[in-house]
Amino acid sequence: MPLTDVTIKNIKPKEKNIKLFDGGGLYLLVTPIGHKWWRIKYRIAGKEKLFSLGVYPEVSLKEAREKRDEARKLIKQDIDPCAHRHAARAALKGKSENTFERVALEWLVVRGKNHAPSYSTKIKSLFEWEAFPVFGNKPIEEVEHSDLLKAARHIETRGAVETAHRLVQFCGQVFRYAIATDRLKYDISTSLHGALRKVQRQGMATLTDRNRIGQLLRAIDSYPHYFPIKFALQLAPLVFVRPGELQKAEWAEFDLELPEWRIPAEKMKMRQQHIVPLSRQALNILEALRPYSQNPG
Repeated sequence: MPLTDVTIKNIKPKEKNIKLFDGGGLYLLVTPIGHKWWRIKYRIAGKEKLFSLGVYPEVSLKEAREKRDEARKLIKQDIDPCAHRHAARAALKGKSENTFERVALEWLVVRGKNHAPSYSTKIKSLFEWEAFPVFGNKPIEEVEHSDLLKAARHIETRGAVETAHRLVQFCGQVFRYAIATDRLKYDISTSLHGALRKVQRQGMATLTDRNRIGQLLRAIDSYPHYFPIKFALQLAPLVFVRPGELQKAEWAEFDLELPEWRIPAEKMKMRQQHIVPLSRQALNILEALRPYSQNPG
C-alpha cells in the first residue's frame, strides 16, 4: 500500500530499523533514534543497489516520488543514478574551481616564469580593476563575449582604447590557456575582432635628419659633467639596449677579448640571455670608463 503523510508522521521508531515501502523501489527507512531516510532500491547491470533521496521532512513524500521517477528514467537508459549524481557534483565542483579569476591567476603564475614580475603585476592589476568585477566569478566556460565586450567598452569610454584592446588580448591568452588545460572549448575573444575602436598609432619621437643626429652626437661627446654618464650616452647608440640594462651593466658581463657583452637572463624582459657584439668604438669607450668604475675588472 502506498505511503501517506499521516502514516509517516505517526510512525514510532523501534529498536531496529523500519522500512516503509511506497512502490517502485521507494521506501522510508526509520532508524531507532527517529531519523527518516528516503531510499530507492534498484538493479543495474545485474546488481542490486541503494540510492539515497534525502531526509523526511526536508524531502516530502511528493518530492521523494518525483526523485524516484527521475531515477527510474535513468535506470531504463542503463544509467546508474548514483554515478550520475557523482558526475553532476564533480561537474559543479569543477565549475566553482575554474572561475575566470582562478584560471587567470593560474595563467599569470605560469607565464610569469618567463617574464619580468613587474609586467605580470601590471596584467594582474588590469584584470583586478576591469575583468574580475565583471565576470571573474563566472565559471570560465560560461563567460560570454558580451561579458568581455562590456569590460572592454567600459575602458574604451574613458578614452583608453589601447588598454581596452590589451584587456581583450590578455583575456584571449587566458582562454587559450584554459583550452590547453582541457577546461574550455573555444576562445570567445576572437569574436570581438572589429568590435572596438581602432588604436590610433603615433610614432615615437626620433631624429631622422642627418645634421641633427650629428649635433646630438657632438653634444654627447662634449658633455662636461659626470664622465660615467657621458660614456653611457656614448655607448647607447652602439649597443641598442634599454636604458635600465645599460645602467645595471657589470664588468663581469663583458668579455673584451671576444669581444661581447652577455646580459644575464634575469636582467632581460623576456628572461633570456642577450648577447651584444662590441664594436671597436664600444671597446674604446669601455676602456676609457675603467678609471671611473668603482668595481674595475
